[in-house]
Amino acid sequence: MRKVELLVLFAAAMFAAGAVAQTYPTKPIKLVVPFSPGGASDLTARTLGQKMGESMGQTIVVDNKPGANGVLGIDAVAKSSPDGYTILLTDRGSLTVNPSLYVKLPYDPVRDFSYIGVATDGPYVLVANPKLGVNTVQELVGLSKSKPGTVNYSSFGIGSMAQLNLEAFNHRMGTDMLHVPYKGASPAAQAVVAGEVGVTIAAVPAVQAFIKDGRLRALAVGSEKRFESLPEVPTMTEAGAPNDILVPTYFALLAPANTPAPIVTRLNAELKKALTDRTVAERLAGAGLVPVGGTPEAMAESIKQDLPRFADLVKRIGIKPE
Repeated sequence: MRKVELLVLFAAAMFAAGAVAQTYPTKPIKLVVPFSPGGASDLTARTLGQKMGESMGQTIVVDNKPGANGVLGIDAVAKSSPDGYTILLTDRGSLTVNPSLYVKLPYDPVRDFSYIGVATDGPYVLVANPKLGVNTVQELVGLSKSKPGTVNYSSFGIGSMAQLNLEAFNHRMGTDMLHVPYKGASPAAQAVVAGEVGVTIAAVPAVQAFIKDGRLRALAVGSEKRFESLPEVPTMTEAGAPNDILVPTYFALLAPANTPAPIVTRLNAELKKALTDRTVAERLAGAGLVPVGGTPEAMAESIKQDLPRFADLVKRIGIKPE
């Protein structure tokens, strides 16, 4: 085929993609959430889906597809038609930690998706049982160094963001806290309240009541600025530790690879628009989520940095891929 013919075909394809984007959407959009209803991912999806759907003139239907640490739902979207009518909302771990936890992951977070953008950050707060006797991050570091292997921390499970963050804390701060996995964030937090373990990290709303009534002591928040609901709790940087130790989770929107660029651009614009809505922002803030509304390019760069970072942590911890 001659060069001129190739150029004509390319131009025709671009024209067709632009025409589709101008009329998009013409039917309801399915937003897949690869986790069970009721959590922060589900709340984010339903809150944004309703507002974006209103703006776009079409219903956005949330479809929960839990299973295998998010793998089932994510893979379903990866294999969907790249027409903008099946999109995904998932978290940081499922995109950037799962590749290090599974020998044969059925999707590739770089190759199989078109990034729409990060919707929200979900910062964590580092909390301790008061009986541990520490009031600051530096006191926790001092205790662990003086009595290696005596401080335990709970996590949401093997390979969870809690384990990776707190193992990063061990590595960077020279501590020797021991890991105790639990089946979910709520049991992990309850274990610290009960004194079964000394330390954990959690989403702010999940432990805010325990902090207020004194059953947990907040040492630092993993965000760039203090939380309005916990104004007395310093950031990790203010507490004398690198802020990138306690990285937040995030919830992001993606589409199947090769989704036309104009459709991705439209979805990103609608995402950003929804996040500026006061009601949306207030509802997300109530769940401890910080609106981001980032670009596809920023999300791609974040994933590029996360994949080797978490792979190194998983290897250092000694987690064997399934």
